[in-house]
Amino acid sequence: MNKAAILLIEGKHAEHPSFLTPLRKKGFAVEGVSKGGEALRRLKEEGRIDVVIVNAATLRTSGRRICQSLRAAYPNLPLILILDSEHSAKVDDADVILTLPFTVQKLVNRIRHLLPGPGKHSLQVGDVHLDLEKQIVACGERRSRLTPRLARLLAVLMEHPGQVVDRKSLFAQVWETNYTDDTRTLDVHISWLRRAIEEDSRRPRYIKTIRGAGYLFEANVADS
Repeated sequence: MNKAAILLIEGKHAEHPSFLTPLRKKGFAVEGVSKGGEALRRLKEEGRIDVVIVNAATLRTSGRRICQSLRAAYPNLPLILILDSEHSAKVDDADVILTLPFTVQKLVNRIRHLLPGPGKHSLQVGDVHLDLEKQIVACGERRSRLTPRLARLLAVLMEHPGQVVDRKSLFAQVWETNYTDDTRTLDVHISWLRRAIEEDSRRPRYIKTIRGAGYLFEANVADS
């Protein structure tokens, strides 16, 4: 099994602990950068990053701007923010906020919670894995965190691999309504799902549009 890939944004202020070496010792593949701009460039170059950690305590900042930039560019990428007591504040763009001091194991537990994993609340079709409890989808080296609605929509499609699911059924199961005139809502959500799992969302391999009928989740992509 491949190691989870962590991108760590961390400075070098000695008064605060570095998590680079401890996380590597815990079995993660960790790459460190020292600035938010470097992180964005690295994310653009790297095909797979599972979790980004912003160690704002070592940057002597609240981390707010870095988190905002990361979230704007990669809205589905799990993000952990580490603060010291002086900068303790609510940052809406982070999935997890930890305030020093805390143990490495506590950080590891938070990382693992953001990673997709097997369980009774999971679906696997081909090389697409959906963790419904954590609302994370993994496809090859891609990892994305979904909204509850997107996770439910993907689940419905994955529960019927190779079958066309009509729009009326999708609205009934995902939005719990029989009102189907708002086709734009469904189409937008499908486009968001494609961005999360497709290598090229304009040429989808997994979620196919069946004109005049609905959508189909392709079951045999992994074998093609």
